Amino acid sequence: MKKTIALGCDHAGYDYKEAVSQLLKSKGYEILNKGTDSPESVDYPDFVHPVAKDIVEEKVSSGIVMCGSGNGVAMTVNKHKGVRAALCWTKELAELARQHNNANILAIPVRFISQEVALEMVEAFLETEFEGGRHQRRVDKINA
Repeated sequence: MKKTIALGCDHAGYDYKEAVSQLLKSKGYEILNKGTDSPESVDYPDFVHPVAKDIVEEKVSSGIVMCGSGNGVAMTVNKHKGVRAALCWTKELAELARQHNNANILAIPVRFISQEVALEMVEAFLETEFEGGRHQRRVDKINA
């Protein structure tokens, strides 16, 4: 079964989005590209709300969003009920976001990590399973 992942970013994240997209395609993933598709200045909410919507509507089980700091995109997608976006800057944080928080969107701060680290985080995020157990009880309490 082919897995589908939604990707969205602003102008700062454009180059990383292209690299992430290539990595995912090489691993057999289908990409729902929500843009942006150039380094021209844009407003990140326009490109990451659609990623969150795809999660909520269960069109995808995972998403990746990117901007300069990662904060704006994470804040935006986390406004959607059922979205658990994690802003990460190491592979280990991406793994923990999946293991303990069942994160379904990875937020990448492209101006603060190398593209190599970003790609390692993407792989870790997608390959790591949620541990459940005591963590499920906590995840169940996230939505307000």
